[in-house]
Amino acid sequence: MTTQYDRLTPPEVPAPASEPGAPRPPFARRAWRGRPEDPAWARPAFLGLLAATFLLYLWNLGSNGYSNSFYAAAVQAGSKSWKAFFFGSLDAGNAITVDKPSAFLWPMELSVRIFGLNTWALLLPEVLMGVGAVAVVYASVRRRFSPASGLIAGAVLALTPVAALMFRFDNPDAMLALLMALACYFVVRAVEDGRTKWLVWAGVAIGFAFLAKTLQAFLILPPLALVYAVCGPTPLRKRLGQLALATGALVVSGGWWVAVVELWPASSRPYIGGSQNNSFLELTFGYNGLGRLNGEETGSVGGGGRGGPGGGGAWGTTGWDRMFGSEVGSQVSWLLPAALILLVAGLWATRKLKRTSVTRASFLVWGGSLLITMVVFSYMAGIFHQYYTVALTPYLGAVTGMGAGLLWERRKETWSALVLAAASVAGGAWGYVLLNRTPDYLPWLKWLVLVGALVAALGLVFVARVGRPLALGAAGLGLAAALAGPTAFTLSTVDSAHTGSIPTAGPAGASMMGFGGRRGGLGAFGEGMAGAGGNRQGMPGGNGQGAPNGGGFPGGGGMPGGGQNGNGFPGGGMPGQNGNGSAQGQRGGTGFPGGLSMGEGGRMGGGMGGLLDGAKVSAKAKKLLETDADAYTWVAASTGSQNAASYQLATGDPVMAIGGFNGTDPSPTLAQFKKYVTDGRIHYFIAGGGMGGGMGMGGGEGGRGGSGTASAISTWVEANFTKVTVDSATFYDLTRPKKS
Repeated sequence: MTTQYDRLTPPEVPAPASEPGAPRPPFARRAWRGRPEDPAWARPAFLGLLAATFLLYLWNLGSNGYSNSFYAAAVQAGSKSWKAFFFGSLDAGNAITVDKPSAFLWPMELSVRIFGLNTWALLLPEVLMGVGAVAVVYASVRRRFSPASGLIAGAVLALTPVAALMFRFDNPDAMLALLMALACYFVVRAVEDGRTKWLVWAGVAIGFAFLAKTLQAFLILPPLALVYAVCGPTPLRKRLGQLALATGALVVSGGWWVAVVELWPASSRPYIGGSQNNSFLELTFGYNGLGRLNGEETGSVGGGGRGGPGGGGAWGTTGWDRMFGSEVGSQVSWLLPAALILLVAGLWATRKLKRTSVTRASFLVWGGSLLITMVVFSYMAGIFHQYYTVALTPYLGAVTGMGAGLLWERRKETWSALVLAAASVAGGAWGYVLLNRTPDYLPWLKWLVLVGALVAALGLVFVARVGRPLALGAAGLGLAAALAGPTAFTLSTVDSAHTGSIPTAGPAGASMMGFGGRRGGLGAFGEGMAGAGGNRQGMPGGNGQGAPNGGGFPGGGGMPGGGQNGNGFPGGGMPGQNGNGSAQGQRGGTGFPGGLSMGEGGRMGGGMGGLLDGAKVSAKAKKLLETDADAYTWVAASTGSQNAASYQLATGDPVMAIGGFNGTDPSPTLAQFKKYVTDGRIHYFIAGGGMGGGMGMGGGEGGRGGSGTASAISTWVEANFTKVTVDSATFYDLTRPKKS
């Protein structure tokens, strides 16, 4: 059985518009009208979708400031130093890199080089990536289905809250999502005509995605490779050869940078941030690789699912329903139940088509990518943040658009009409559940969503018996009901400021796990920690009642109560062993629950707020650091990248991040730091910031992996140099030794 979706000539190949030899229409007319075989409204609607997405993502963009100051500082450094540009250094002095490859920084760095450092120059490339992702998804779905299907797919992607968040943010996820969508598009094209170039381009896309966010780019490799190996239109031997060439393209496009970094003499390049051995390969397969799956990230602030009932831990509850839970659901899952129904229906409808069916292959490519990414996110025990789920949005949009389009064309078949109705009910009912989790936010909307979805489902059940206008009305009502909830959350997202390391989408309180991220999120953990007794002054007291699952940090009984100071942990210090320590700021030997401990002499230095959201730099502090700045390689050094980034962005001058992001990387060593000071390359040391560098994995005095380096530097500086207090900040002038 062959349907219109499996015709040999793809619908994109235009029929001759006029007699042979006739002049082609002007470019502007062709760009507006689109392909001759398309309805007249198709191309204008597509351009309207792109324009609407662009304007939506631009709205209130300036309120996001530098977004994640950690990456913004790296962009600033790369706009001043080509060496920092290539390696992804956090500072133009090239002391240490960010904890990712540098490719995702390059578009932002080029923009800042041209337009200067400001919010628009920083984030406009991310907005354009979002528009590009919508265009790619539309193009892929429209090829084998219809323009309406493509529009639905693009709209679902654009209006998913986490997409509106991350395509306006300077993290690597925007580039990753765009490149993953391109890889899927290229594989579907390869199944269409069997040309090797499409597979090679898919390999290139995944290779560069690796240079954006390392091994996450490889999650969709199994379904993509398997689909072409089974469904490709060429002989099996050629298919295997084509896949080998695609693999080679992936290795070259993703490996050239890795090879240069690994072969470059370590003494003349920056330290690889996030690693314990100054190795990008160690970073890739450890902290950013297997550690994310099993929770054993060396140098992390906490690991994942080792503690708490039901697989819960510092990074949330793991399990099959993680994408639907209170921690993640409102970010991405609005249309997920409907999409899964449509995916199953699409595979059932195409089950009897030939092996090379492009329609079925499209469902397998996009649906397989959706499922495998969902499963990994649901069960990864290590560091997991809600915004990671932006990777799902291209797949979610494509599956929804394809499924709706295919079933609509077959709506006169009873089973298709019933599945469309079921998808409408699923979308509306789940939208009601998600909206009900924030009962004070537009309380009337959940009822409109639910009633609209039920009325639409009733119309879709009888879609074959009513006229086309009523059928279109029922379908439109169902789509509007399904998109109303995510659209409202998306509008809330773009209308509010988002900064920090772990942003979340939607209105306040929509996500219950999140260490800060929304500007004005009071306390180290912002508005994200929820549950009974949650508050906005940091971790709640008692038995970890503010954390999901009542688990607090892994392995312990929650954070100690009392003495909240609004700066993260109670009293500005660390809890004692097993979460039962004093609420006062403690020093040395005290630990995270479960044996994740501060090292000898370690300090919190401002709590988790300094680790995740940087510091506020006063005008006087800025003036202090800018004095004679040109005489130094680094105007200052500070423990932890966020703290260093804040001062660097404020002054425009390099600030060394001791210990990298968490303050746990063994760089620089105490001996190296002493030499920098002796050579007059650092002016000030900024007290506090990050985790204080003394936190080690595995407990004890500083743990393992050299994580006591930052603590040793801090102790040496305090003992030997003059303290300078500016407003509430403490500095040590490294050019003025203490008088003995």
